[in-house]
Amino acid sequence: MKLTNEEIIENGRQILLTRSVLSQQLQHATPKQREFLQQVFLAEIASRQANRRTRLLRKAKIPTLKHFDGYSWDNIELPPDITRDHITDLTFLNNHEDLVLFGDVGTGKTHLATAAVTAACAQGIPAQFFTTAGLVDHLRNAKTNGTLTRELKQLGKNELLVIDEFGYVPIDDDGARLVFQAISDAYEQRSLIITTNLPFTQWGQVFGNNDMAAAAIDRIVHYGRLLKFTGPSYRVAHALMK
Repeated sequence: MKLTNEEIIENGRQILLTRSVLSQQLQHATPKQREFLQQVFLAEIASRQANRRTRLLRKAKIPTLKHFDGYSWDNIELPPDITRDHITDLTFLNNHEDLVLFGDVGTGKTHLATAAVTAACAQGIPAQFFTTAGLVDHLRNAKTNGTLTRELKQLGKNELLVIDEFGYVPIDDDGARLVFQAISDAYEQRSLIITTNLPFTQWGQVFGNNDMAAAAIDRIVHYGRLLKFTGPSYRVAHALMK
């Protein structure tokens, strides 16, 4: 019986091969048939992985696509017990370590955080990017709609959560509690990257509550690494306006 391509494709869409059926059919397959079947399986696996990476990158909501390639580490002070590979290889995700990227504006903090999200998605690892203001708006809308618990669970599906521009803009008491909830939920469950221009001693200004700030810092530093960004602003140094 001669089958058309469309008939074969339609049959393929309707089934999930079971081990018993596949094993039985392989007993009668020629070497060339086995090779062809393996090629089909590998192509399907590659397609699914590519689709997953695309979905993850879309969900990540990064502002612009950034990579580690070509990134300058010249003005970044790393903790003495790690190298840049600890970050670029995403080793820090293995133990749910947090990274606090501290420094003035324009020193490459957001680029590094975005590149980490991009790299995670490329490896099929769920990750998501928020500015602090964006995270507050996202969770506040969920709270208003009665879906806060669900949204926090959705955040919990990520293995990496970026909170960018922490301390750049003021947030109210309700927003501070929502950010604290996201940080608290991540503790020992997933990695955080927080970019900020504020030292820990000033985080109470953001939370509006020194006790809440202390509790957040306590969770972050337990498995955290502090990266210090120095040097001039990249944007100012490369600005068209002089």
